Amino acid sequence: MDRLNQTITRWQGMGLIATTLLGTGVFILPQLTIAIAGDKAPLAWALLLLAILPLTLVFAELGRRYAHAAGPAYFVEQAYGKVAGRVIGLMFLFVVPLGAPAALIMTFEFLKPLVTLTSQQALTGELLVIAILFFANRRGLQLSGKAQLGLTLAILAVVLLMLGALLFSPSVAPQGAAIEAATVSIKSGNNHDILAAIGLAVWSFLGIEAVTHLASEFKDVKRDFIPATLGGVTLVGLIFIGCTYLSLLAPYDPLAMVGAFELLLGDSGRWVIGILGLVSGIATVNVYFASLARLAWSFSHDGALPAGLKPLNKHKVPAAALLAFLLLSALILVVCYLLDQDFPAIVRWVNGAFVLIYGAAMLAAWRLLPKRYRPAVAAGLAACALFAYSLGSSMAYALILVVILTVWVLGQRYWQQNIATT
Repeated sequence: MDRLNQTITRWQGMGLIATTLLGTGVFILPQLTIAIAGDKAPLAWALLLLAILPLTLVFAELGRRYAHAAGPAYFVEQAYGKVAGRVIGLMFLFVVPLGAPAALIMTFEFLKPLVTLTSQQALTGELLVIAILFFANRRGLQLSGKAQLGLTLAILAVVLLMLGALLFSPSVAPQGAAIEAATVSIKSGNNHDILAAIGLAVWSFLGIEAVTHLASEFKDVKRDFIPATLGGVTLVGLIFIGCTYLSLLAPYDPLAMVGAFELLLGDSGRWVIGILGLVSGIATVNVYFASLARLAWSFSHDGALPAGLKPLNKHKVPAAALLAFLLLSALILVVCYLLDQDFPAIVRWVNGAFVLIYGAAMLAAWRLLPKRYRPAVAAGLAACALFAYSLGSSMAYALILVVILTVWVLGQRYWQQNIATT
């Protein structure tokens, strides 16, 4: 099998994981969690970060020890056999083409403060983004890593600038009065509200597993992969907590972070927040498609997917697999437009599927990693159980998908065995 191009450094990897997680939710999800948990929303984010860190550590250690383009599917295969690994891998393949269109639709929400688009114009823009992502990924991920590290630093700078303005100039009369009026009207959340907010906020950390697909492309995976992953996740958690605190200043604004920016720093908020949110959302979709193409490339070598997805271009990128799944997502975007599909429902289905993928990876880690990692694995499993409970009936799609894919893989295996014996 050909080798993928090893170009990603520690800092580029941190940029990739951070922008993957910041993505579509960085300036939107905090406001939605405030609507659920009120003044307890920052606490919900802090608890979620604590729950996600052990899971992140396990994924990072698995990626470092078992660097492979198939990511969690490869971990599960090593622990429980080819059938289980293929089921998890195919689940990822079936979920991302659904989640990516939902993420793009959410990303285009950042354009609303800037320009009014009809639904047809928004669809055209989303399809154009998909085309751009194909050309951006044809040369590999080193350019994406550098660009996305810069994007992460820009988002961090804006959040820190807003926090600094809040801390060091709270006495400005017009701002102070507006801040006090906004915060007084926010409800006081309870434990149930916190749990519900965590269930929604899980979307922000979907992407931890995506970087495990890219571990084999790190220049020095043994040295750099764990620091890049843990550093990226921690940075993202702190940014989300900061954005939630800032969103409390203007919770009823159409985009709370825009209202908070303009309250603290002036009238340019819609441009700063809008453009950063738009670019960050596109960056998220970019990494998911890159990971998806590499998983499909790996599965094509194993015979689980058509051989037409095998070729690498001159830059060692699986361009055929990338194009195939970009086209599939473009088709789903068009179908969602025609059916006027409620994309938040799709997001919940995607969340449920990823919770099962994470849980399967944690069970694989129990077998694959040394015993000293078992406390972290147990904590990761507990986090997955919490997430599943918070999603409730939205887990049904994931469970049905697991059953269907298991029957499919077992049937494919039975068919191949029968052909071999005849």
